[in-house]
Amino acid sequence: MPAVSSRILTVPNVLSLLRLLLIPVFLVLLITQQYLWALVTLVVSSITDFVDGYVARRFDQVSRLGQLLDPAADRLFIFSTLVGLAIRGFLPWWLVGVVVARDVLLLVLGVILAQHRYGPLPVHHLGKLGTFALLVAMPVLVLGAAFPAVDAWAEPVGWAAALWGVFLYWWAGVVYAIQTGRMIRISEDAPAGASDSVDR
Repeated sequence: MPAVSSRILTVPNVLSLLRLLLIPVFLVLLITQQYLWALVTLVVSSITDFVDGYVARRFDQVSRLGQLLDPAADRLFIFSTLVGLAIRGFLPWWLVGVVVARDVLLLVLGVILAQHRYGPLPVHHLGKLGTFALLVAMPVLVLGAAFPAVDAWAEPVGWAAALWGVFLYWWAGVVYAIQTGRMIRISEDAPAGASDSVDR
């Protein structure tokens, strides 16, 4: 398990910041129907998401800021991309609502954990797989718009990945809720003051 540092200026953090900066660029390109450049922007963003995690683990650049910035950048990019795709009619609004509802659930769980003096839960592999599926679905859907010749297969593949991603996203959300319940029960059953010593 790599050590967590308090450094701010690291390669993974710079890549996460770049991903945040690309959000408005992608939305403008998508809404103005510049699908090819929107696709390029989306692919670059997806690549940075995988690279920053690899660099953080491989070169011991895991930081507290990165642990907050990376998932925040992921969620903001996924949310904004889904909204853009819904505006252009590639995805229905109900799917956007389902993804947002899961993130609202995590926000509520985070508040509950904080009230019991726990930090945020570690990212579950189901959540990572769900994020990966969504990050695959979005460029595939835009690919079909940028190159109509491949739309016949891009649309069903993109939809399949999107639905699978949403399923895994919510599965992870249920796991987080169960973990939160267990931690709260441990905190309530522990003697007074013992919650400070619980492994976080």
